[in-house]
Amino acid sequence: MLPLLFLIFLLHPQSLITITLASRCTITTPLKTYQKCISLPTQGATLAWTYHAENATLDLAFTGSFISPSGWVACGINPTSPAMTGTRTLVAFSDPSSGSLIVLPFILDPSVKLQSTPLVSRRLDIPLLTSSVSSRSGIRDGDIVQIFFAIKLSPNKTRINFVWNRGLYVQGYSPTIHNTAASDLASHAAIDIVSTASETGPPISSNLRWIHGTLNCASWGIILPIGVAMARYLRPFTSLFGPTWFYVHATVQIIGFLAGTAGFAIGIIMGNASVGVTYGLHRSLGITTFVIGGLQFAALLFRPKTTNKYRKYWKSYHHFVGYSCIVLGVVNVFQGFDVMGLSGSYWKLSYCLVLSTFIGACIALEVNAWVVFCRRAEEEKVRKENSGEVNQNGKGRVSY
Repeated sequence: MLPLLFLIFLLHPQSLITITLASRCTITTPLKTYQKCISLPTQGATLAWTYHAENATLDLAFTGSFISPSGWVACGINPTSPAMTGTRTLVAFSDPSSGSLIVLPFILDPSVKLQSTPLVSRRLDIPLLTSSVSSRSGIRDGDIVQIFFAIKLSPNKTRINFVWNRGLYVQGYSPTIHNTAASDLASHAAIDIVSTASETGPPISSNLRWIHGTLNCASWGIILPIGVAMARYLRPFTSLFGPTWFYVHATVQIIGFLAGTAGFAIGIIMGNASVGVTYGLHRSLGITTFVIGGLQFAALLFRPKTTNKYRKYWKSYHHFVGYSCIVLGVVNVFQGFDVMGLSGSYWKLSYCLVLSTFIGACIALEVNAWVVFCRRAEEEKVRKENSGEVNQNGKGRVSY
C-alpha cells in the first residue's frame, strides 16, 4: 500500500513544475498612457503606472487574464508586506445579474485562508481615488482583462507591496479560493515606483511541495501509527518470539521519524523561501509534532531496565507522548491536504481509505486482545479456585 501511495503522490500532474512566461509590458492602454511598466513574474501579468510626486497619487493599470468564464482576476496593495493576507484588493468578474464585467473592492483579512465564510465586498480603508475595469473581448478562458485604479500614497513613500492572482469560480459576488500552484503562491512583489526595481521571492517548486507532502503523509500519517500498532499487538507474543517485537517496533519508528524529519526540513526551507505566505495552524502543528517526535526518539536512549524502579514512569511517559505524536501527526496531514488545495481530491480520499483500513484493523485486533485477556483471566481464576480446593482438601490429613 505504501509504494502505491508514493506513486500516486509523485505522479500527480500538479507535481510538475509549471513555468508561466511573463508578457511584455506596455505603457499604452485604451484608457491612457502611463510613464512606466514592468512584467510581473507570474501568470503573464503586467503592471503600468504613473506617479504624481506633487500630490503623492499613483495611477495604475494591471493586466491579467481569466482562466475560466466564471472566474475572477484580482490585484491590490498590501500596506504592510508582500503577502495575500492584509491586501486591499480589487476583483474583476462577471456580474451574476447582468453578465457585464464589474470590479469590486475586498479586504483580505486572516479569515480568508480559513474559508469559513464567503468573501464579502467592503469599502477599502486606503485612499482609493478611482477604479474601473475593461476587457478586450469578453470573459472567456484566456481573455485579457485590465484593472485601472488610482490611490493616494503617504508623502515620500515610493515603495508598494503589490499582490495579484486569479481563480476559477465566483459564487454570487464572492470569489472562491485560487489555485495553490507555485506560480499562484508567488504572485506578489515589492515594487519601487520611481526606480521600477522589484523584489520577488522565487516560486517554490511544485515538486518540492509534493515531496514535502508525500514524506510527511507517509511518515507521520502512516509509518509511525503502524509502528505503534506493532508494539501494542505483537508484544503479547513475547513468549513465542522473544524481544523481536521491540526491534521491529524500534526499526519502523526510526524509519518513520527520519522520513518525517526530512519532510519537516523541506517544510522549513519552503517557509523561509515563501516570504509573506504563512499557514499558521499547519506550521504550528508541524513544529509541535516534530518536537514531540524528537522527545519520543530521545526517550529510547534513556530507556530504563525492567528492574529499574523508574521504569513504570518511563512507560507512562512513552505511551502518552507517543499517542500524542500520532494524533497530532494525522491531524496535520489533513491540514496539509487543505493547504495544498486537495480538500475534496481523490488523494485525500485515498489517504482516508488507508487510514480507515488501519483503524479498522486496530479495532479488530483490540477486540481480539480483550477477548484473549478475558479468557486468560477466567482461566487463571478457575486455576486458583481449583488450587484452593486442593489445599483445602489436604488440610488435616496425616502422612505416614
